Amino acid sequence: MGLSIIILAAGRGSRMKSDLPKVLHKVAGLSLLGHAMQSALSLDPDRLIVVAGVGADLVAAEAKRIYEPVEVVVQTEQNGTAHAVDQARSLLADQAGDVLVLYGDTPFVSRETLYAMQAARRKGADVVVLGFDAAHPDRYGRLIVENDALLRIVEAKDATPEESAVSLCNSGVKWANRACLFDLIADVHAENAAGEYYLTDIVGLARAKGLSAQVVICAEQETLGVDTRSDLTRAESIFQHHARAAALEAGVTLVAPETVFFSHDTHIGRDVVVEPNVIFGPGVTIETGAVIRAFSHLEGAHVSEGCQIGPYARLRPGAELDRDVRVGNFVEVKASEVAQGAKINHLSYVGDARIGAEANIGAGTITCNYDGVMKHRTDIGPKAFIGSNASLVAPVKIGAEAMTASGSVITSDVPDGALALGRTRQVNKPGLARKLMGRFRAIKTNQKG
Repeated sequence: MGLSIIILAAGRGSRMKSDLPKVLHKVAGLSLLGHAMQSALSLDPDRLIVVAGVGADLVAAEAKRIYEPVEVVVQTEQNGTAHAVDQARSLLADQAGDVLVLYGDTPFVSRETLYAMQAARRKGADVVVLGFDAAHPDRYGRLIVENDALLRIVEAKDATPEESAVSLCNSGVKWANRACLFDLIADVHAENAAGEYYLTDIVGLARAKGLSAQVVICAEQETLGVDTRSDLTRAESIFQHHARAAALEAGVTLVAPETVFFSHDTHIGRDVVVEPNVIFGPGVTIETGAVIRAFSHLEGAHVSEGCQIGPYARLRPGAELDRDVRVGNFVEVKASEVAQGAKINHLSYVGDARIGAEANIGAGTITCNYDGVMKHRTDIGPKAFIGSNASLVAPVKIGAEAMTASGSVITSDVPDGALALGRTRQVNKPGLARKLMGRFRAIKTNQKG
C-alpha cells in the first residue's frame, strides 16, 4: 500500500508575536517543521508534501534543507484545515494508496504511534484519527466513540454536557485512502462561525456514507501543538526530559541532568560523563569515556574516546578531536583537527588549524587565522610546544618537536626541532593597514572573477 504524507504548515493562528513563521521556531535546535518531517520520514513515504502559507518561501527553504525531495504547495488563503489538505489534490491525483495528514506545529508524534495508525488502517478502518486522553479537555474537540467505532468529532463549543464530559480528544492527525479522503473533503462545507473548511468534518461525512472510522490513542504530550512562546518552552522541556532519560538509559552519567541541554541529533557513547550546565548544539558526537566538564558549549563537534573538555570550553563547528585530547578552561576550538594526546589547556583560541599528536599549546595561544578578508591555516606538528601568550599568524607551519618562546608572534614557518623567538619592539607603519586591506580585497575580488 503506497503512502503519501501531507504536513500542514500554513496556519495563521500563531500567537508567537514573531516575524518568523510559527513552524520555523526551534525545539532542541531543529524547527518544529523539521521535527514533524522527521516523524513523517520514519514511515518512508512515497511522497512528502508540505502545505505552506505564511512565510511560504522561508518554509519551503527549510523543508528542502531537511529533505530535498519534499514537494511544497502554497495555500494562498487560509480557509481551514480541509482547504489546506485540498491544496495537494492535484499533486496526488494519480497517486495510489493512502494519505496521512500531520501538522507542522505538532513536533512529537512518535514513530510507534504512526505505526499504530498504519496498522488500524490496514485492518480495514476507512478513516483513522489520532486521539489522546486530555488532562484538561476544555478547548479540544471530543471524539465520540461507541463499540470501538468513532461516530463523530464534536467541537468543544458545540458539545452537550454529556459530550463535554468525554476526555478523549482530537489531535487533528488523520489517515485515509487518498481517493476517499479527497472525496470526503469535497463534501465539507464552511458552516461555522469562522467560515472555514474543517478536516474534522470528514468523520461525520464518512459515517454518513457507511464508511468506518477508528481512533488510535497516544500520550497527550505527543499531540502538543505549539502556538505560543509558552508552548514552545513546554515543548523544549518535554524534549529535554526525554533526551536526558534516554542518555541515562544508554549509560551516560549526567551529574545534574536538569542542567544539561541536548540537540535533536546529539550522539553520546556509554560511560561519558557530562557535568552540570553543559549545552550541546546541533551536530555533536561524543565517543565512549569522554568527560565534558561544567559550563561547556559544543556545536558541530566530534569528540573521541577519552577526551576531556572544559570546564568553560567551547567547541565550534568543524572541531575534530582525536583520542585523549585535553581542551581546558576558556579554550575555543573551531574548524580544527586536534590529534591524539594533544593538549590545549588554558585560555586559547584555535581556529582553522591542525594540531599534531601530543603537541602542547600554552596558555593564551591564538591562531591568527583571519586577516580581515580571508581565513588561513595553521599547522602545528607532533610534540610541538607552543609557549604561553603566543600569536601564530597564519598561514604558518610549526614543525614536529619545535618550540616557540612565550610571548612570541610567529609569522614564518618553524622547522622541525627548532626554537622560534618572535619578540620585538613595536614599529608603526603609517597608512599601511589601509593599503593592505585594499590589496586583500582586490585579490579576493579577482579570485571570484
